[in-house]
Amino acid sequence: MTSSTTVHSPPRLYGRSGELAILHGMLARLRQGDGGALVLTAPPGLGRTALLREAAAAHRPRGPVLYATAAPAERALPHSGLHALLCPAPGPPPMPRPPSGLTPDALLARLRELGRERPLLVCADDAHAWDPASRTALNSAARRLGAGSRVAVLIAAHDGPTFAGLPALRLGPLDDDAAAALLDRLTGVSGGAEGPGRRPHRLSGGTEGLDPVVRAELLREAAGNPRLLAGLTGRLTPDQLAGRTPLPCPLPGAEGVLAAYADRLDGLPAHTRALLLLAAAAQEHEPAGAGADALLLLRAGTRTGLPRDFLDGVLFGSTATEGLLQRAGSRVHFSHPLFARAVLHHAPPARRRATHELLAALLAETGGRAASLTGSGDCLASSAAPPTYSAEHPAPLASLVQLACGAPGPDTVLAARLEAAATSSYPHAERSSALSRAAALTAEQPLRSARFAAAAEQAALAGDPARARALLARTGAAGEHTTAPGLAPYVHGLLALRSGPAADAHEALLAAAALLGPHDPRRALDALLGAAEAAWVMGDAPGYLTAMGRVDPTPYDRAFASYRAGMRAVLAGRTEAGHALLRQCLDPADPDPPDPVSRNAPAALLRAGAAALVLGEVAVACRTGARALAAVRTRGPDALLPQALEHLAYAELRAGLHAGARAHALEGLHAARRTGQPNSSVHLHAVLALAASVEGPAEACAAHCEAALAGAGPHGLAQPATLATWARARADLAAGRSEEAAARLGPLVRPGPRQGHFAARMLAVPCYVEAAVLAGRGAEEAGELRAAVAEFAGWTARTADPQAPAQLARCHALLATAEEADARYAESLAHHDRAGGDFERARTQLLYGQWLRRRRRTREARTPLRDALVAFQRCSARAWAERAGGELRAAGEPVGAVRDTGGGALSALTPQQQRIARCVAEGATNREIALRLSLSPRTVDHHLRNVFAALGIRSRTELARLLGPEGP
Repeated sequence: MTSSTTVHSPPRLYGRSGELAILHGMLARLRQGDGGALVLTAPPGLGRTALLREAAAAHRPRGPVLYATAAPAERALPHSGLHALLCPAPGPPPMPRPPSGLTPDALLARLRELGRERPLLVCADDAHAWDPASRTALNSAARRLGAGSRVAVLIAAHDGPTFAGLPALRLGPLDDDAAAALLDRLTGVSGGAEGPGRRPHRLSGGTEGLDPVVRAELLREAAGNPRLLAGLTGRLTPDQLAGRTPLPCPLPGAEGVLAAYADRLDGLPAHTRALLLLAAAAQEHEPAGAGADALLLLRAGTRTGLPRDFLDGVLFGSTATEGLLQRAGSRVHFSHPLFARAVLHHAPPARRRATHELLAALLAETGGRAASLTGSGDCLASSAAPPTYSAEHPAPLASLVQLACGAPGPDTVLAARLEAAATSSYPHAERSSALSRAAALTAEQPLRSARFAAAAEQAALAGDPARARALLARTGAAGEHTTAPGLAPYVHGLLALRSGPAADAHEALLAAAALLGPHDPRRALDALLGAAEAAWVMGDAPGYLTAMGRVDPTPYDRAFASYRAGMRAVLAGRTEAGHALLRQCLDPADPDPPDPVSRNAPAALLRAGAAALVLGEVAVACRTGARALAAVRTRGPDALLPQALEHLAYAELRAGLHAGARAHALEGLHAARRTGQPNSSVHLHAVLALAASVEGPAEACAAHCEAALAGAGPHGLAQPATLATWARARADLAAGRSEEAAARLGPLVRPGPRQGHFAARMLAVPCYVEAAVLAGRGAEEAGELRAAVAEFAGWTARTADPQAPAQLARCHALLATAEEADARYAESLAHHDRAGGDFERARTQLLYGQWLRRRRRTREARTPLRDALVAFQRCSARAWAERAGGELRAAGEPVGAVRDTGGGALSALTPQQQRIARCVAEGATNREIALRLSLSPRTVDHHLRNVFAALGIRSRTELARLLGPEGP
């Protein structure tokens, strides 16, 4: 044991504000004379000692501190812990060393004596490693401290029952922000204080900063463990930290933390240690966090001679393993991932290698899966010789991964077998793991970089972009010197397409396609399709045409060739020919060939859905989107799930299925966040904003619009920006704010640099025409409005969208003379009858009823307004229903109970006067009220004078006060 009454100032702590508040509260009570005890529990490396030192340094100016740290070499000496704790105390030594004994009562009396003059703080660090007698005495004495004791005991120990019964504070990993701040200090980025005995890295080249990919990999590997983060950072060179040279694999620097975890293994029974090694090795071929298969552990334990009753008790019963192993169904997990790594690190190399070879043989016997149990429960270990594997019948991937884990060094043959076995029959995550193992076994740097890049590609497809970037960091700054030129830039482009600026993704994928073309045509095709997608979301039609023009469709099926030619024709202005070609992509009648661009592959179904939307076949787009979603869920890749949900949700929006669109978009948003695809989140926020502009509430629409626009701007995503702006304008229309709606939509539909996305401009034209007319801009902007309607008419003639003819007739009705408007509205409603869809029909009925009421045809207006109200209620369009209800009340028909917030005063007003009064209470001017209610300012002024007279008030302020908070 080591002990000291002098405590050095601790380094700055990150992410421990809550824990520090608890400790300082305990010290404040101690200064008032009230003692107590607290146990800080945590796995190694999470900062128990740092918090103990912080408390000791805070108390030292106000009273004595006894501080002792465990020394493993003295664990066998009885009472050695207490001797080390009490020896520095004033007065004679408490006992000879080794002592003959010290009872808990004697220890308590000694502590109270030391705290009689000034409050005493006792700090026992790593007390779980003390000798049993000292732990027992300290536990018993600490239980009896409390009010008036003037002694506080702080104990730092690992998780476990050693100090059960005492108040405990368990430390968790650092959160992301705290870990990032600590990493900045360790590398000298933030200029923070440096820890004792360690200088942070100063990156060469005149800069102090981490490569973002290296930064993310360090944070991911440390998983919130500050000691591990410091160890990893301290072992990397400045060039590695800056991303100028590849990261080593595995990252060095974890040895100290792993050794601390392994200390807990000492003293465990031999059978338990053997099973822990099997469990740690058995999860190496599994996905991260999946644990180990209990049946595989049962077979392996039986092969190694472990007793069957012991195995059954641990794996299927209630035998304890010191809290290290936990069961969840047929899976076995370590209580902390670092325990598994510590077990492997602590085992002798020969024994660890033998364990991996045993597991590889068992997995080979069962084709990579654990055998089932039958009969009496005996293990079905095969007595036959293991099967022979060849190029035609390779070993299971899990077996090869186990062999790779046990390899003592580079192994060319095994690495090649791993690469060959990582075929499409395995999930992308397993293929990524196998390829990264193959790369680690490869000595030649060019081939090693190529295999790391291939592993990164599979990780990206598995929906794990953080791991993909970490694997790319092991290929070098730009993946140079590789046997697969273009592969690393291709993966960089794929990642940028989902999480970076679209322009960067476009250029990276075009460059990658040029490098991949001569030797890897399949990836070159995917790169060009990705570049085209990036150009599409940017609204860059020439860029889209350039990327698709470089695709050679010859090797692929007819559907793909038709899609390519059709999309190019549409964007080049040859709409009729393009639509004819795109219709050939809609019929999925071909069988399911292995070709990755075949129409039944998930990506091909997404392309078919996109073609249906370009054609306006919204029902077909919904069906194809549902098929694409099912295909992605069945076959993967996981990275496509957010896109599949987004495409389906957008198709449902176009079809008027707003509730379904909202549900799928919310699921897609969760998937995008889980798979680290912020660009997909932007698209899905835009879809949710459009759904909320119909269903409400207005706050949800505004929040989704802000999220979409905040992400779309920096990354150049013109398509979701256009949709979000349209959604906000539609919400403005629902609330009667036609001026704001027209101001938002005008730049999107007019020619010019701020023009909206080419695929969404025409969809917003009906809203723009409605907003401009209701805002009173019909006369002053008649030319622009008619030009927009003429362009919309041309689009309507080309599209199969069933709502377009009805919307076109509605636009004509809004711009028509009084003599023509009736016929135009009737024409629009007739089109709606053929197309279906409650929401758009209700909007036309609302405008028609409003037009009739404005022409003093009040009785006629009630029928379309009533129908609009019911339709809006049926499709849960709350704000629109409220607008229709207000119009209906203004037409003289009561809608439900009118709220009376003025003590019965509002009941004396007409429905029109009530609407005007509420608008005044919201702070609207007479002109704004006139625009909102389709009245003239003079009429509003007339009604408002009558309102003042009826209510006996003189000002707008009095009216707002009378209505109170109910007005808005």
